[in-house]
Amino acid sequence: MARNIQSLERAAAMLRLLAGGERRLGLSDVASSLGLAKGTAHGILRTLQAEGFVEQDPASGRYQLGAELLRLGNSYLDVHELRARALVWTDDLARASGESVYVGVLHQSGVLIMHHVFRPDDSRQVLEVGAMQPLHSTALGKVLSAYDPVAHTEALEAERDAFTPRTVTDATGFEEILGLTRARGWAADVEETWEGIASVAAPIHDRRRMPVGAVAVAGAVERVCGEGGEPRASLVASVRDCARAVSRDLGAGRF
Repeated sequence: MARNIQSLERAAAMLRLLAGGERRLGLSDVASSLGLAKGTAHGILRTLQAEGFVEQDPASGRYQLGAELLRLGNSYLDVHELRARALVWTDDLARASGESVYVGVLHQSGVLIMHHVFRPDDSRQVLEVGAMQPLHSTALGKVLSAYDPVAHTEALEAERDAFTPRTVTDATGFEEILGLTRARGWAADVEETWEGIASVAAPIHDRRRMPVGAVAVAGAVERVCGEGGEPRASLVASVRDCARAVSRDLGAGRF
């Protein structure tokens, strides 16, 4: 059986200690409470402070939890609330469109699929929750890159691979796509990531009007797109309606 890493256990205990009281704690308080030497406690606190997990009051020298922990906690809550709020609306979208529905969020340099509704037929399908998709070529990724500054930076700095002849890889062309996405409120991927597959996505916002994810419908090109090769207007409208409904449930109000 693998042994736990002692320094990480001590850091976790330190964070729990700081979270357990309303007042700031000094170095001596932390060290004595955890049974650590002052030098050891100070080293861990200094590392946590450098990572933003702990803050030190300049006047008193005492420590408290840092803003980075709040950001991570909010991210965790946002993702789980997003999935909970999206369940009914994405089921409705899958039934109405007859296609697979995905909800994705930014994760590192890509799109993490955190909810997937199967196409409502008897075909064999694979659950894609936990899968990663690229930012620059998928409809979900384009939406996130258009509305989320962090995703935008990640997409520009990452390697933009050409998955098909239709994939846009140059920065200028990609920025034009993002501008179009913002102007019309949705993005498309027509055989830019997978041959024969097209998708349409729209952004989901939270109560702060911040982009927290995107919802997409994906399926065979001949079903998703019309005669001109563009996504069917009725499908685009359905995806946007779903995104607005989830956003309203997250407290974003009307868009």
